[in-house]
Amino acid sequence: MIATAMQRKPIALSRLRAMPDPRMRGRYDAAANTDENRRHWANADALSADAAASAAVRRTLRNRARYEVANNSYAKGIVLTLANDTIGTGPRLQMLTRSDEVNNEIEHEFGRWAREIALAEKLRTMRMARAQDGEAFGILVNNPALDHAVKLDLRLIEADHVTSPHTYLLDRHEVDGILLDAFGNPVAYHVLKDHPGNRGVRVNNEYSTIPASHMIHIFRQDRPGQHRGIPEITPALPLFAQLRRFTLAVLGSAEAAANFAGILYTDAPANGEAESVEPMDVVELERNMLLTMPGGWKMAQVEPMQPATTYAEFKREILNEIARCLNMPYNIAAGNSSGYNYASGRLDHQTYYKSIRVDQAFIAERVLDRILAAWLWEYALEAGGRIVFGSAAGPIGGQTMPDHQWFWDGLEHVDPAKEANAQATRLANHTTTLAHEYGRQGKDWEAELRQRAREMRLIRELGLPESMAGPAMIDEPNDEIEEAAHALSH
Repeated sequence: MIATAMQRKPIALSRLRAMPDPRMRGRYDAAANTDENRRHWANADALSADAAASAAVRRTLRNRARYEVANNSYAKGIVLTLANDTIGTGPRLQMLTRSDEVNNEIEHEFGRWAREIALAEKLRTMRMARAQDGEAFGILVNNPALDHAVKLDLRLIEADHVTSPHTYLLDRHEVDGILLDAFGNPVAYHVLKDHPGNRGVRVNNEYSTIPASHMIHIFRQDRPGQHRGIPEITPALPLFAQLRRFTLAVLGSAEAAANFAGILYTDAPANGEAESVEPMDVVELERNMLLTMPGGWKMAQVEPMQPATTYAEFKREILNEIARCLNMPYNIAAGNSSGYNYASGRLDHQTYYKSIRVDQAFIAERVLDRILAAWLWEYALEAGGRIVFGSAAGPIGGQTMPDHQWFWDGLEHVDPAKEANAQATRLANHTTTLAHEYGRQGKDWEAELRQRAREMRLIRELGLPESMAGPAMIDEPNDEIEEAAHALSH
């Protein structure tokens, strides 16, 4: 009925023009080009992740980041602190198979092997390389010089080694030294035999092709489809330069003020009654001496016109901005907590420690698990098939990884007494477990309980006061303690 009525009574053309356009037009201020923001967005582009992080761009960023870390004390400290907090003294392996004997053997042998190849030190180096180079590479190689039955070793190389020697032959399945399959998975890496920056050595395009199964490559993937990494401190590089320039400007101003002790000036008009003096003449001043000025002339000390009062504030703000790209609070980046109270310090550390845990999980999955798989395969060969994990899992070197977990150094609490009380409360109301509480400290709960049982048994054997065993243990009946200690020790 409505359509028929509208057809019988046509609408005037003027009314149609006055009706609003039913199509809605949205607008974003950030997408508009104005005279004010034109220069700010001049470098914005639509390049892909690999095109934006091209070989030339990454080389420039690497060189500048390495220079800044090598010459800037704050940059060096930030990168070192990040590596030390993430890796610490190194990860520790706990096997979770059904055989305690096999678990203890593998944990012990892997720990010996890790110390032999300096695994913790290499992991710290890889973490530093991610921060200043953008990526870290490690090749699983055979090292006959190792003092261990397993000759597996991890050889670190810089990102400069991995590149495409023949750039004119690149196709869409190769990204600066990384060969990809049809699904975008790395299958091989081109590694130059000589570092491109070596001096005194003839650098050529000789290279080796390393299978992806032997190469460990880690970087922070900021965009989908990204295959090479850029330095994690890239957003902070201009800020480091600004901090250095401002520091030099303040220092130069202070030196200029100290070099000129005073100036002579006169209130008399030009060609007036003041005695004549030589322009730019130097008058030597002696300490504790009374000085007479020429007639009509006065002496005034040069005031240091420098922003000395705002220097500390500027330094704090720019360091806070520098550390933000690494999820690091200011007091850790600056090594100064004088402006913090207890609550604000803990609040800032929560974000940082969460970032550390995420990074540790990433390293455990992308680095440690791959190293462990290769190590178990070689250890199984040395064992001659003696060690198996049941018919379902097959031998250690099979495709199925045995259950395991990694322990890292615990994060120290700023108030150990409060943390101990909170821990006791959680254990009392059964909202946590010993495994979780020991794991937060980077310890194996089974190993700690066995050690505790040995200590309690030795205390009673030597006839020492039972108070040395701890107040929580004294309340338990002695027969139950002895039974628990005997069970744990066996």
